[in-house]
Amino acid sequence: MELVNWIRGQVESGKFLPGQKMYSENELKEKFRLSRQTVRHAISVLESEGVLVRRQGSGTYINDRRQTNLKNKTRISVVTTYVDGYIFPKTIQGIENILFENGYSVQIAFTNNQIGRERTILEDILSRDEVAGVIMETTKSGIPNPNLALYEKLQAKGIPVLFINSYYPLLPIPHVSLNDKMAGYKAAKYLLDCGHRKIGGIFKLDDGQGHLRYAGYLEALKEAGMEEDDSHIIWVDTVGMMNLEECRDMILNRFGSCSAVVCYNDQIAFEFVQVLEKEGIGVPEHISIVSVDDSELTVLSDVALTSIPHPMDRLGEKAALNLLQMIENPAFDATYEFEAQIVVRDSVRILDGRQ
Repeated sequence: MELVNWIRGQVESGKFLPGQKMYSENELKEKFRLSRQTVRHAISVLESEGVLVRRQGSGTYINDRRQTNLKNKTRISVVTTYVDGYIFPKTIQGIENILFENGYSVQIAFTNNQIGRERTILEDILSRDEVAGVIMETTKSGIPNPNLALYEKLQAKGIPVLFINSYYPLLPIPHVSLNDKMAGYKAAKYLLDCGHRKIGGIFKLDDGQGHLRYAGYLEALKEAGMEEDDSHIIWVDTVGMMNLEECRDMILNRFGSCSAVVCYNDQIAFEFVQVLEKEGIGVPEHISIVSVDDSELTVLSDVALTSIPHPMDRLGEKAALNLLQMIENPAFDATYEFEAQIVVRDSVRILDGRQ
C-alpha cells in the first residue's frame, strides 16, 4: 500500500503525466526495497483502478484517461464555412463516408465564414464535451481571428482538432488542404509558358488560401525574371467576391494592359468572365484566364475555363482518416497538402506562336 499510495500521489500532483512510462518492476523493487511479488501486486491494484495500464512487450504506463474517453465517444463535429458551395458537398461526403465506416456519427455545422458564428459553434462544442474530435474549416484565416483561445481550450481538453482547406498560422494545429502556394505558382507558370508577360491577379483578401496563391503567383513571376506590378492586382473579401460587378471600373483600369489574369477560384473567374463579356472583351482572344477548383462552373461559361482542381472528396476522406489517427495517437503528424495539377481547357490563348 505504501507503493500504491506513492504512485497515486505522483499522478495526482502531476509529477507523473498521462501516457508516461512507469518505472520498471526492477527499479521499483530497488527504490522501495520490496520483493518483486509485492511490486507486481501494487501494480495490479493500480491497474484495476485504471491508474496504470500494462502494454505487452512495452511496459507499464500512466493511463491516459483523456484518450480512453475520446475512444468511448463516437461523435465527430465537422464545421465548414458553407454547405451549398461547389466544394463543400463532396468534401463533407468524403468525411462522412470514412467516419461512418469507422463507427462514428457526424455532427455538421456551418459558419457562413462569419467569425461570430464560428465562436458560437466552438462554445457549443466546448460546453457539451461529447465529441471525440473536430474537423474545422477556418473562418477568414487571412486576417486576425479573436476565437483562437477557444481552439486552445479544445486542445487543453485533449480533443483533437484538424483544419481543412486552410489554417491559422498562430495555432499549432495540423491541416489537410490543397497546396495553395503551388496552385498559384502553376497557374501563373502556365500563362508564362503560353507567352504571357503582363499577368494580373484577383485574390481573396480575408482567407489564407488567397495569400498563399498570391505568393505562388509572385514566385512564378520572379522565376521568370519579371517584377510584380501591384497595379495589376485586385484583392476582394468574402462579400466582394459575391459582387464582382461592383469592381467593374477597377477591373477595366487594372487589367487594361494585361493579356492574362490568375483568378483565386472558379467563382471569381466565372463572375469575371461575365463582367468582361458585358464590355465586349473576349476570352481568350483579348484576355486569358486560369482559376482554381475545377468545379462545374468551368464549363458554364461560353468558354471552358482552364483550372487547377481542388481535391474535394479526396480531401474529406484524408481529413477523416488523419483525425482518426490523431484520436489513436495524439503525436501523429496529420498535416497533408495535395499537389496542384492543371486542367487545360479553352480560356488561355497561346502567344508568340507557342504550342
